[in-house]
Amino acid sequence: MRTPFNSEGAHFHDGGITINKLRGARQGGFRLPPEKRINNGIAGAFYPPIEGNPFLGEDVHSHIDFKGGRKTIEVAGISLDLVAAPGETDDQLYCWFPKEKVIFTGDNFYRSWPNLYAIRGTAYRDIKAWVASLDAMIAEKPVHAVPGHTLPLIGQKETLEVLQNYRDAINYIFKETIAGINKGMTPEQLVHSIKLPQEYASKDYLKEFYGNVEWSIRAIFEGHLGWFDGNPTSLFSLPPKEEAQKMAQLAGGEAKLMEQAMKALNKKEAQWCAQLCDHLLALNPQSSKVKLMKAAALEILAENLLTATGRNYYLTVAQELRQEAKK
Repeated sequence: MRTPFNSEGAHFHDGGITINKLRGARQGGFRLPPEKRINNGIAGAFYPPIEGNPFLGEDVHSHIDFKGGRKTIEVAGISLDLVAAPGETDDQLYCWFPKEKVIFTGDNFYRSWPNLYAIRGTAYRDIKAWVASLDAMIAEKPVHAVPGHTLPLIGQKETLEVLQNYRDAINYIFKETIAGINKGMTPEQLVHSIKLPQEYASKDYLKEFYGNVEWSIRAIFEGHLGWFDGNPTSLFSLPPKEEAQKMAQLAGGEAKLMEQAMKALNKKEAQWCAQLCDHLLALNPQSSKVKLMKAAALEILAENLLTATGRNYYLTVAQELRQEAKK
């Protein structure tokens, strides 16, 4: 068994968390057929060969230790700085080549709205620290920037402009979320009221290919206040089956609830259909009819979602439901 050495891997390992592997497979679309697994969000659906692949060996542990956040080393006659840059993970670094004025950003920049929260599950990713790390990269005044994923930024004008917009867009969402939190807004209210300004949303490198603005807002809320949304109704909840029974009563019976779910599906109201299906599955977990209905709703939701990780998750769970319905 490999010992995880990065901060995120250690977080799962130390907490005894294993469900992240299943959720990660859903997010990455690893269980989907190639025609459905269009993209991972920041790279194509690439399956590296297992046999003879030099990159698929044991984890390599760094032998370079440093304190103070920065260390200059020389590799093959080239001088470079390793700089601590917490963001997507607490142990992120960027590499700065001072003579060439080239920066390798790690995963704190790539051409997509960043994964401030990953739906496979993560601890809170410190967004203020992420912004500060981008500040530090910009302060180097790089001529070129090479992200860990996607194409490099070429030329100082493009490099600084993109990194500044990236930083400012993240910082905007963070500040707006904190402002809304301080007004007493719940996560549901926040995600439906905070939007990325068009000056940022129109940029190709800030499209929601990989991360998602709504998920980022939810992560900021929970990272600072935890799960409780401030509404006392939320302090305790009805068991899912009991709530489903009461929903069925409101609808006029389980058959009427089923009818409403089917009506929502036929009208392409996929989110509402999926939510009603959850109530129906709480009442009858083995219902093949409801599983197929929810699968169809998830597939509609996938068609309309740009964020690849969410699309992969929708399609994978839909596939699982269809397989279960055959049993």
